[in-house]
Amino acid sequence: MVTQVSPESLSLFPETARIGSNGHLYLADLDVAALAREFGTPLYIYDAATMETRCRCYQEALASSYPAASQTAYAAKAFLCTALARWIAAAGLDLDVVSGGELYIALHAGFPPARIHFHGNNKSTDELVLALDAGVGRIVVDNLDELARLSHLAAQRAKAVPIWLRLSPNVDAHTHAYRKTGLLDSKFGFPMANGDAARAARQALQDPYIDLVGLHAHVGSQIFETTPFIETVEVLLDFAAELRAEGLDLRELSPGGGWGVRYTPSDPPAPIAPYVASLSRAVAAGCRARGLALPRLILEPGRSLVGPAGVALYTVGGRKAIAGVRTYLSVDGGMADNIRPALYGSEYTAIVANKADHPSQERVTLAGKFCESGDLLARDVLLPRVEPGDLLAVPVSGAYNLAMSSNYNQAPRPAVILVRDGTARLILRRETYEDLLARD
Repeated sequence: MVTQVSPESLSLFPETARIGSNGHLYLADLDVAALAREFGTPLYIYDAATMETRCRCYQEALASSYPAASQTAYAAKAFLCTALARWIAAAGLDLDVVSGGELYIALHAGFPPARIHFHGNNKSTDELVLALDAGVGRIVVDNLDELARLSHLAAQRAKAVPIWLRLSPNVDAHTHAYRKTGLLDSKFGFPMANGDAARAARQALQDPYIDLVGLHAHVGSQIFETTPFIETVEVLLDFAAELRAEGLDLRELSPGGGWGVRYTPSDPPAPIAPYVASLSRAVAAGCRARGLALPRLILEPGRSLVGPAGVALYTVGGRKAIAGVRTYLSVDGGMADNIRPALYGSEYTAIVANKADHPSQERVTLAGKFCESGDLLARDVLLPRVEPGDLLAVPVSGAYNLAMSSNYNQAPRPAVILVRDGTARLILRRETYEDLLARD
């Protein structure tokens, strides 16, 4: 069993990844071993070039395949900080936020509020007030109680609020049960089968302080087939056609995001352009068939924009070899910075960043340092002989790792850097023990 780092494994890393003559992994012409010495580990590295490429893929695919106005919006729940919000704004994307905290960071970054969509199934009154007073472009209404509160707040301000209604289309996406969000039995959106969606639309259309601009649905994430998205488009367009006579003018349509990415070499390819083209054709054809004017089409990717741009870098602390069973490599991070393997059973791979040209010799399991048996980052990964002090680089770590990170076991959260053309910029500093006492 002697192999080098395979092209398939390296292809999971950001587009600037290469193996240097010293056998080290490089990102954006930077030796990750040197980055570890400068910034410490665990360390999250985001490659700007990869984000730019994937952003352009969405923008160019929409522009070339959809024959009307369109827009890409970044789903901030994948990962957000001030620097990333500013990057998204400069790239010309809109921003999808799901909490007052995400909205606050976006506003702090100077993100244009008119280009923000505020999602969420239980927005508080304080969050709605923050959004209205900031001039957020779209409030995505999730239930009748929220619609009533929003109407009251808008009436106080004597100004109509542009909204989308989030509908639950009862479309089953083939993904983990926790990532399915478009079924009838879901906490998200207005159910269509029981008439709630139609009641909400009629109520909004009759309210002088509510401007029903469009419809939205999101059926799940980490999806590799276009069928669920196309089925969702058909359901939304049927709904718009049914309520057209009652005054519903479908000006905007958002079938959400959720396109998948490859985490391991065995995952299927997930090119962006064919997915966008297929969805665009479905919207255009569906509107023609129903006699509807083409709405502005908004896609809201998160994972597929930033996931492949991120690499998590860990230092190995120790080995535990159980003869005939398993060899564990313990690293200085784990479920506090990446809960996904424990929560979803998500699979990852890794390479030894300071021995990337060494032949693979053993199968190992990467264990985190936290007090849970389920704190395993990757199982049965084929690697060179690894010793304490070696660096493990885990690709496709740019989405939902840090967004769902915690201080479990009172662990400070990692530093985050953005790399581009041989330079590294710290965009989130490492937490300190003093930070752990900030609210105490």
